Amino acid sequence: MDTFNLPPLPEYSLTPLPSLVPPIPDKFLTLLLPIAAYWIVSMIFHWIDTKDLFSKYRLHTPAEVLKRNHVSRWEVVRDVVLQQMIQTVVGTLLGMTEPDDFYGKEDYDVAVWARRIRIVQRALPGLLSLVSLNANGLAKNIAGSYPTLAGALSGGVYPSLTQTVMLSNGNQVSVPSFATWETLAAKAMYWYIIPAVQFGIGIFIVDTWQYFLHRAMHMNKWLYTTFHSRHHRLYVPYAFGALYNHWFEGFLLDILGTSIAFKVAGMSTRQGMWFFTCSTIKTVDDHCGYSLPWDPLQHLTSNNAGYHDIHHQSWGIKTNFSQPFFTFWDRFLGTVWTGGDISARYERSKIAAQRLVDQDSSITNTCSSQSTTSDHRPYQDALTEAKELQTIPLSFQQPQPPSGKATQQAAASREQVLDDHDDGGRQILIEEAAEEKEARSMIRKSNRRRTASSLTQSESLRGLRERVTMHGRTGGILGMESSR
Repeated sequence: MDTFNLPPLPEYSLTPLPSLVPPIPDKFLTLLLPIAAYWIVSMIFHWIDTKDLFSKYRLHTPAEVLKRNHVSRWEVVRDVVLQQMIQTVVGTLLGMTEPDDFYGKEDYDVAVWARRIRIVQRALPGLLSLVSLNANGLAKNIAGSYPTLAGALSGGVYPSLTQTVMLSNGNQVSVPSFATWETLAAKAMYWYIIPAVQFGIGIFIVDTWQYFLHRAMHMNKWLYTTFHSRHHRLYVPYAFGALYNHWFEGFLLDILGTSIAFKVAGMSTRQGMWFFTCSTIKTVDDHCGYSLPWDPLQHLTSNNAGYHDIHHQSWGIKTNFSQPFFTFWDRFLGTVWTGGDISARYERSKIAAQRLVDQDSSITNTCSSQSTTSDHRPYQDALTEAKELQTIPLSFQQPQPPSGKATQQAAASREQVLDDHDDGGRQILIEEAAEEKEARSMIRKSNRRRTASSLTQSESLRGLRERVTMHGRTGGILGMESSR
């Protein structure tokens, strides 16, 4: 047989693939794992919340979670469960389009890749001739010492590599075989490189799908007020609120996007199982409200809890659209937050929320017969003061970001909040203006009455900056550039 012929492919027989976790079928496990991962990871973060662990790494205080969000935890759980029910139905239909999984063809597929590697080698002599190198001459010179390298240089010719196979008529013949390095490279391609490429394609599709749809939800007033504003009732995100959406938005952004990515990338059932689960965990982590230095998901990409938290604030709502994996679309299209250091904004919200909690605590301690329903009368003075700020020019109702693009981003975010009449609208900005006024007043007082034992404002902000700055990154808070 001519030595330029390719090694033969092995025969194979297919056997149904056993379940990864008997007796649960893999297709059902693909539906179950993302939901289980969502609630397990969420409850871990919720337990950390309730025990007030790692408070130095919190982006927001418990008081902010209690006072700044415009939706109850019960409503969040209800809507998340509804989305997961829709997710299960769609996943079941998607699974019906997938063929059953078998094993037994792995060696055959590896041999196919080894053949491709052998074919690619045939181009080497021609490529080397472009730089005036005689591949065949080089191969002859090193054949005695490096026969494998000589075979590759000569275009994948390995005269000494043969194997004996039996034909269907019972005769035995000698045929070419693969070099050891070809087999190892083929196994690496089949078992590692190709799955990694498939995951990369899936990630790119999900990031692209979610970025443009998410951005459209913010740019179109009807889409925002009808669907996406529900998710932004969580001004202080927490883990199990990650999938708190309008059910249609949840289907469009999360369920349909990952389903398309799964199909286009050509993933197997088990690949989809891990892809869906990892996507879910990443989404929960992005809403966890913590910047944990040992959390690998917060360091693998710049899209993390700190980055996405800016998008949930009234002043950053029209920036940082990217989710859940990378931020390349934000950076390429100029929608990343460019307002610089935001420590003062976070400090303002912390002070205002704690003030409201302290007022509630005072009322509870002095009025034992008070109803469990919140009494808003104690806040009337604050609300009156805030309403008086409506006469202040709009440019002075928010902390002022640097001029230029950041100002445009802040103005667009403010306009987005004003559009949301059902969930706060203008009242949110009025309250934040009052909070800003109070925070500045407290800063002035603290500057006049500093003691050796008290924490200065700059030290306080520095501590907050350490909690929300991405570890080991420079160039601005939360790992972002302070200017663009």
